[in-house]
Amino acid sequence: MSLLFSPLKLGPLELSNRIAIAPMCQYSAHDGCVSDWHHIHLGTLALSGAGLLVLEATAVEPRGRISHADLGLWNDDQEAALSGLLASLRRWSPMPLGIQLAHAGRKASTARPWEGGGAIAADDPQGWTTVAPSALAYDDAHGVPQALDAAAIDALVEDFVRAAQRAARIGLDLVEIHAAHGYLLHQFLSPLSNTRDDAYGGSLENRMRLVLRVFEAVRAALPATVAVGVRISATDWVEGGWDLAQSLELARALDARGCHFIHVSSGGLDPRQSIDVVPGYQVPFAEAIKAQVAMPVIAVGLITAPRQAEAILAEGRADAVALARGILYDPRWPWHAAAELGARVTPAPQYLRCEPREARGVFGR
Repeated sequence: MSLLFSPLKLGPLELSNRIAIAPMCQYSAHDGCVSDWHHIHLGTLALSGAGLLVLEATAVEPRGRISHADLGLWNDDQEAALSGLLASLRRWSPMPLGIQLAHAGRKASTARPWEGGGAIAADDPQGWTTVAPSALAYDDAHGVPQALDAAAIDALVEDFVRAAQRAARIGLDLVEIHAAHGYLLHQFLSPLSNTRDDAYGGSLENRMRLVLRVFEAVRAALPATVAVGVRISATDWVEGGWDLAQSLELARALDARGCHFIHVSSGGLDPRQSIDVVPGYQVPFAEAIKAQVAMPVIAVGLITAPRQAEAILAEGRADAVALARGILYDPRWPWHAAAELGARVTPAPQYLRCEPREARGVFGR
């Protein structure tokens, strides 16, 4: 039996298989609200046969968007638009749906990738003044961010809580807190971006404080039926930055607090990063963390082949795998993986007649 197509529990949420669709920004929202593009894009992914679909990084306040075209969940209009999208997806797909709640910090106020992706000045109509743990710019092209004071940190925690409550109210099954890829919570973790001398800076305990506080506050605010986890960058790939040893400490602290899963990525904090990008290059980080925690660990990063994904699970290196760009390229990846691994998927009945002759039995009924 294929492990990839075996069930997995993330806290209160049971997945039918261990293929997760990772959050992928679409830069196609209007005032933080989902657009027709999201209905098309997410509708396609919801019919893919994966075990979980996590919606893209969704800002908890206006300054937390990467670009002006990012999703948000800080007001009623955004909540209503997202609720309508979920109703449409659930009409046709039973797939569990989650959302990644995020704040971009000093990496906010940028153009969309296909428009160059560069920093947009605060005085531009599509830009704003960014915030961060310390007044340190991401690079020379970005403006110097405003360092958050204690009151602003308290407000930020409440922003995450309110967004999570909105997510639960419209029926999302899972909340992933984004503490990876150089965005605000990761900025607090890394000594390269956090030079504070208060309770949120300096020691590892202090730099972890905000991530743990956000997790605890979100978990406490949500019903027990909603899974809550955290996505991290296991290393900055820069000497003197956040690294695996510190990630292990954070993972153990989250595990002790009842975290339902940890999603292990890397990088994104510093333009000096040097990464040898090869197939499965981040899996060793997931493996190291899995050895230290009880909660499920999701591996991600150039996991593109079904037998590669199966081996990661069979060797005990992770509990689930996440796909991102690979499933954009092949939105039926789980179908093809099931055919290759001798497993079964249950497609929408409208698609049953496309079952290949050479893979009879791959479609359940």
